[in-house]
Amino acid sequence: MSVPNTPAGSDSPAVALGPTSLVLGAFSALGAWVPPLAFLTLPLATIAGALAVTFGAAGIHCARRGVGGRLWTATAGTVLGASGLTGTLTLLWAFGA
Repeated sequence: MSVPNTPAGSDSPAVALGPTSLVLGAFSALGAWVPPLAFLTLPLATIAGALAVTFGAAGIHCARRGVGGRLWTATAGTVLGASGLTGTLTLLWAFGA
């Protein structure tokens, strides 16, 4: 019996945008709002927050078009990424860096 080599409809790369955004957003939010972690992970949390917002917006776009992915993971990742990015930028502004 032969196995088809063509990818299924759910094998789109857009499926990974939501979970990637969620993981990066969670890292950014924790890195920004947990005081012991804030000073250790500040540069990485800033970059992760920006990437979470970008991937989350792309994931929301793809999920609404029906290309692939789940809307709730992309939305949660975008919100967490925006929260973490806001927190890290506020800390950078407060310390004058």
